[in-house]
Amino acid sequence: MRQPAVRGSQVNRIDWIGWAASAILLATLVWQVRKEWRAKDLGGVSSWLFIGQMAASAGFIVYSVAVHNWVFVVSNVLIATTALVGQILFLIKRKRFERRPHSS
Repeated sequence: MRQPAVRGSQVNRIDWIGWAASAILLATLVWQVRKEWRAKDLGGVSSWLFIGQMAASAGFIVYSVAVHNWVFVVSNVLIATTALVGQILFLIKRKRFERRPHSS
């Protein structure tokens, strides 16, 4: 079994690579959700993207807890959160588009 990432107050050096990668991934996901929210239409955004992301994150969270990999537990909780926010914003925006009068 993998050793815990934190021993006392010292974080395993290799785990810093995981934390940095997670921060980069999270920043790109937040940026993408923000970009999609600001877009004038729904473009190629699919609700299934967010649903799939949440399902995958749930599986990774369970796995990461089982192997005691706290880098990935935290990362996947945050990634699942961005997916949830993205899904909520997608549904709000879709509802707004459905309410607009259609031009013919």
